[in-house]
Amino acid sequence: MAGRKFDARSDEDDVRVRPGRRGSRPRTRTRPSHDDAVPGLVVGVDRGRMTVRVEGDDGPVEVTAMRARELGKHGVVTGDRVRLVGDTSGRVDTLARIVVIEPRTTVLRRTADDTDPTERVVVANAELLVVVTAVADPEPHTGFLDRCLVAAFSGGLTPLLCLTKADLGSPDRLLARYAGLEVEAIAVSRDTDLDELAPRLADRVSVLVGQSGVGKSTLVNRLVPDAARATGGVSKVGKGRHTSSSAVLLDLPGGGMVIDTPGIRSFGLADTDPADVLAAFDDLAEVARDCPPLCAHTADDPDCALDDWAADGPAARGERLASFRRLVAAVGAR
Repeated sequence: MAGRKFDARSDEDDVRVRPGRRGSRPRTRTRPSHDDAVPGLVVGVDRGRMTVRVEGDDGPVEVTAMRARELGKHGVVTGDRVRLVGDTSGRVDTLARIVVIEPRTTVLRRTADDTDPTERVVVANAELLVVVTAVADPEPHTGFLDRCLVAAFSGGLTPLLCLTKADLGSPDRLLARYAGLEVEAIAVSRDTDLDELAPRLADRVSVLVGQSGVGKSTLVNRLVPDAARATGGVSKVGKGRHTSSSAVLLDLPGGGMVIDTPGIRSFGLADTDPADVLAAFDDLAEVARDCPPLCAHTADDPDCALDDWAADGPAARGERLASFRRLVAAVGAR
């Protein structure tokens, strides 16, 4: 599912005249074409300043940039493909301006909670969403995992479950929970190598999300040895300590890129509805065309066509429907 396209139109009136000033010229919506703007990739955002990678004469250069006023309220996030003007040399104390945000192919978005009307795009243009959770210490929060899967499906990303601390317990319960969704899962621990995970990340852009304390930053440091991402343990009340404060794009040694995001404790879905989840499942969406109007596709909806579809097929259909309905419940539990 493609991300939402950037709209560069201004909210200003066609012509606006500054009152009370002699010789004031009309302000118009006409903007420079910026045909000479330099393409770049946003690799980090910190307090309104963006670090953008551009191609210099001697290879990639990281440039500090700010968002141009003409972009209006459209924010810039890690993973955005942009175009810049100004000083793109990357020298100390220089500053470029981002004048164009290219259309996004995918988006990972969330709200602070389910009542927050403000949707925030966290990362753009990633292909794979790696949902990191610990098998134990802290105990896995399945509601959080469900919400991450919803965000992946609705944002056009392919989800992958990465189950850490597998030496402390069995991942079988979690693997069984999501078997019906055909979501790939990999179990890792500090005592095992990453030979199963690394090939899945090679030559693609992946974003890692997870609650604090699950070992996400430790995993990033193993994937990218020079990343030096801060790590922390688990507090006495079983909640992880926040160690990362911003999303940062890092290059994998074998090719590809990973975006490490801050550890979070909640994943709001205020701007997502069951239709967004259904759209990610081609087989269920086809069957759901026979549902009565306003059917929410839950077990409580009378005459939901998905029930007959599951009953008339192999057991795997029932597992898939149950998993799908858990995701719908995660959206509806506001």
